Amino acid sequence: MKTFQELKKLSRQTSGEMPHLKVAILGDSATQLLCTAIKGMAKLHNFDVSIFEADYSQIELQVLNPDSAYHAFEPDFTIIFQSTHKLLEKYNSDAPHSHSDLAQERMAQIDALASAACGKLIYFDYPEIDDNVFGSYGLKVESSFIYQLRKLNLLLCEYASTHAGFYLCAISDIQNRFGRKFMFDAAIYTSTEMVLSINALPYVAAKVCDIISAIKGKFKKCLILDLDNTLWGGVVGDDGWEGIQIGHSIGIGKAFSEFQAWIKQLKNRGIILAVCSKNDEQVVREAFTRNPEMVLTLDDFAMIVANWENKADNIRYIQQTLNIGFDSMVFVDDNPFERDIVRSNIEGITVPDMPEDPADYLEFLYGCNLFEAAAYSSEDAARTKQYQIQASRAMERMKFTNVDDFLESLEMKAKVEPFNSFNTPRVAQLTQRSNQFNLRTARYDEEDIRRICADSRYATFAFYLSDKYGDNGLISVVILKKEADDSSLFVDTWLMSCRVLNRGMEHFVLNAICDYASQNGFNRIIGEYIPSAKNKIVAQHYSSLGFCETAEANKYVLNINDYIKHNNHIVSENDSD
Repeated sequence: MKTFQELKKLSRQTSGEMPHLKVAILGDSATQLLCTAIKGMAKLHNFDVSIFEADYSQIELQVLNPDSAYHAFEPDFTIIFQSTHKLLEKYNSDAPHSHSDLAQERMAQIDALASAACGKLIYFDYPEIDDNVFGSYGLKVESSFIYQLRKLNLLLCEYASTHAGFYLCAISDIQNRFGRKFMFDAAIYTSTEMVLSINALPYVAAKVCDIISAIKGKFKKCLILDLDNTLWGGVVGDDGWEGIQIGHSIGIGKAFSEFQAWIKQLKNRGIILAVCSKNDEQVVREAFTRNPEMVLTLDDFAMIVANWENKADNIRYIQQTLNIGFDSMVFVDDNPFERDIVRSNIEGITVPDMPEDPADYLEFLYGCNLFEAAAYSSEDAARTKQYQIQASRAMERMKFTNVDDFLESLEMKAKVEPFNSFNTPRVAQLTQRSNQFNLRTARYDEEDIRRICADSRYATFAFYLSDKYGDNGLISVVILKKEADDSSLFVDTWLMSCRVLNRGMEHFVLNAICDYASQNGFNRIIGEYIPSAKNKIVAQHYSSLGFCETAEANKYVLNINDYIKHNNHIVSENDSD
């Protein structure tokens, strides 16, 4: 982790071509140094921020007043920090009979702030201060401060789970990890009103920037794992499947079992797992199938690459097969030599420097927070299966010399439907996850999607695709906005999962939206390409589909009357409805 002084230097550097965001920070205590830390940490997360900082204790005056300087700033993100210290001050000044209402009263205030806040709201939770007025018995006394504090943090979790634009930043985790003395400096607090220590600021800033990055679609999707002395103790090729160290009894095998259990939970959450190991593949598969102590199974992995080739080359093969960016990948290996090879040869991949002792693996990775999420849906649990199917398609493709023959063999079927209450979470998530095939890099949360659905100016399309290997689920999203001339449709959003690239789905989508335009009396479809660091693969998307360039840069137009439907190898399930 960078020190505060290092972040301070970074905050002063020019940003170059980094994406720019406006961030407002409001607190009930001094936040100047927190602003500096966030500005510097943002550079490390590859975005630049301009910051509006309210005077402390001006939260309500700024947020609840629509004519305030805060609202004039129009931030993309609002960060609100209401400290435990100020909460304790309020508790101590309140009449004793109202102590039992502290958590609910604060939640009512938070709800009012959330309703009036601009952009996405990031709210800090409350690190514990135990005043020990009751000692441990305070956990049984509803009116005690510790009881109300823990209740408040629980209510915050419940609130965040039901409010799409509200994100909870768990700074209490930092105190849990490093201790109260690390988090808080009493001498600094009494002289400056700053409740976060200098040492804690980089960690708080990192959590904030992790959340912003995830919301903006920059997060890790794939965990690539070595095996020997990483997922189990020993060398399976030498020790055999029965001799490797794994199991829940006392000893180092317990550490590996718990490590695997954590990895399995990541997979259940939707993180793609892959193996990259210098090993014999048959020996590897035997270890997973025959060792009864193994927590992970072969079905947990989208790909297993076990051979004696260079690991950097093998990871490139995994990347090409899964079709996700290297910056979405994390590679975990116990061997520093292998880590250096991969880190030096693959730009963008994250390679943590693992501790020497496997007993420390979990605590180390907990602290890295590598897998920050901005959304979760029931479909995430099926992601591994989808990528396993994708790997099978890739191997099947190698058998064909003719692309058309291969596509015809897939027996693809697609359907389209408007956004609805069922698909809204997945639609929102796809806008946040899609980086490469995303024409305008729009990001929407569930609240945004519901707003669009309720607006008669928009037409929405959710596309699904299946083939003989399985169901890909929701793979493309299009949002059309009706222009003021009532004859044109503007493509607000067109994105597609990279799992289905080069399979004719873009033609199927265009056929569908042109049908909609024709049936509803629109003459033109206007598309826009907004370049980003990751979406260069769609730079020629509109021109390749027959759109004509306009005088306005990066804008394209298609006349509906001139459009001839593209043939593809996809059967529409809507035609049979």
